[in-house]
Amino acid sequence: MDFHRIKQLPPYVFAQVNALKDKARAAGVDIIDFGMGNPDQPTPKHIVDKLIEAAQNPRAHRYSASRGIQGLRRAQAAYYARRFGVELDPESEIVVTIGSKEGLANLASAMTAPHDLIVTPDPSYPIHPYGFIIAGAEILGVPQGPDGFLRGFRELVEKGDRKPAAVIVNYPANPTAEVVGLDFYGEIVDFCRFHNIYILSDIAYSEIYFDDVPPPSILQIPRAKDIAIEFTSMSKTYSMPGWRIGFAAGNRELIKALTRIKSYLDYGAFTPIQVAATAALNGPQDCVDEMRALYKGRRDVLVQSMAAAGWDIPPPKASMFAWAPIPAAFAHLGSLEFSKLLLTEAAVAVSAGVAFGPNGEGFVRIALVENEQRIRQAARSVKKFLASPVLQAAPKKVLAL
Repeated sequence: MDFHRIKQLPPYVFAQVNALKDKARAAGVDIIDFGMGNPDQPTPKHIVDKLIEAAQNPRAHRYSASRGIQGLRRAQAAYYARRFGVELDPESEIVVTIGSKEGLANLASAMTAPHDLIVTPDPSYPIHPYGFIIAGAEILGVPQGPDGFLRGFRELVEKGDRKPAAVIVNYPANPTAEVVGLDFYGEIVDFCRFHNIYILSDIAYSEIYFDDVPPPSILQIPRAKDIAIEFTSMSKTYSMPGWRIGFAAGNRELIKALTRIKSYLDYGAFTPIQVAATAALNGPQDCVDEMRALYKGRRDVLVQSMAAAGWDIPPPKASMFAWAPIPAAFAHLGSLEFSKLLLTEAAVAVSAGVAFGPNGEGFVRIALVENEQRIRQAARSVKKFLASPVLQAAPKKVLAL
């Protein structure tokens, strides 16, 4: 049976590479996997210890609070105050989500009327457009890039015959790792306030940065809360991806709408997880510094070792990803076929850029989720792969074998 909403979704590009990956592993091949942005480090011990302690209280085994326990909302407000200098009311301007992905998807359902127009970056993290497509919206992608995106968005609004209901911004960006400063946020806030357009900001990677200046929050802009809501996550900052804890903060009407729709759909994350997340935010932050240093070290090894292998990859300024142009000898293949070839011939898995939107073609995303030794091992395999005259001469024939 064909279901209407399912028909709106394209084939899941990641599934093709994942199927090849599973087949290779079943055959005993050691795959170096840069595909999924799935942190490989353990959650810091003091956070796990707090989870265990909280879970030993039988009262914590009951239904939790859909909008998040009060202590966790207060901890998130304190984080915004010390990190960004932004004051938030934990009662009306913060809601806890089951990961930022769930929050974005449920807000899409809460705020979307049929055929609403939503503007997203292209390339973009898939939930940004598809959360709204599932909710019945129409999507317009604007090429990613701090200057290009803002210019393209302005032109779309000023010259188009329909006003968007909302625009999504994501910095540090997934997949491109681009960053912006307060000037960018100031311009887009002023523009959207004038045109009465909501802004949905995703800063899941705001604590993984490699320059001296940390990425800002859109809520630092005066009156941003008039039209903006921001999503954050514990997954990358504290290496807690499987714990599924995130937040939405900002505009009271959007927070109210998200809180209400969540009340129909879930009872919140398991209370001990929320208690442990509170301990993470309120506790020592040296673990965040260590995580940041780890990713920086991996980034440097990736860029240097791949350059030595013959693949020039621009060093990302932030996030846990590198956005790598396909080597020239393989550019004609496209990102999906190149990713499949890299997997089958070099045992290295990456994410095809086209999976993140049409403008992702020509690139692959490399997640920094393997240790430095494995990254160097991957570079050695890539060097042999790139040097193979057979592969460069007839890569399509090789794929067909």
